[in-house]
Amino acid sequence: MFIAIRERLERGREEGGFTLIELMVVVLIIAILIAIAIPTFLGARKRAQDKQAQSNIRNALTAEKTFYVDKQIYTETASDLTPIESSLVFTGTDAATHQVRPTLEDAATAGDSQGVCLESKSKSGTMFALVDITSGTTAGDYYNKDATGAAVCPATGVFDPTSGGWDTDLTVGW
Repeated sequence: MFIAIRERLERGREEGGFTLIELMVVVLIIAILIAIAIPTFLGARKRAQDKQAQSNIRNALTAEKTFYVDKQIYTETASDLTPIESSLVFTGTDAATHQVRPTLEDAATAGDSQGVCLESKSKSGTMFALVDITSGTTAGDYYNKDATGAAVCPATGVFDPTSGGWDTDLTVGW
């Protein structure tokens, strides 16, 4: 029995390590795993950036609704919203922040400013928008996005939900 153990130990000393082929196979396997992991990571990062922009818009809408409860009208003035939601930077010009666009109105109730459009550009470059109309035939929440980062909110005060890809279903609109 001791002779068999001694022979195994001597054979084990003759093998000095890994061959070049074995090392190349290990490197190839690691490269394949990295090639699979990087696109998955980048996709998850983009989704997280988009969700942050969407969350910021919802928080901005909460600030707008708080202002609406007090004044019975939406505001497009950033300084009105900053004291309500100080964690967001409101502006009407900088596409990298959370934009408060001009107050909106339903076409049937023109002149009442009972709606607002909020935009936020994610770090991935997608512009997300949320419209809230409180009265009229188009009352409700509408969602839209633009992958190129262009402004999505209507330039005029009258909101037409049938133009520009607006949807009431959050899963479709965003």
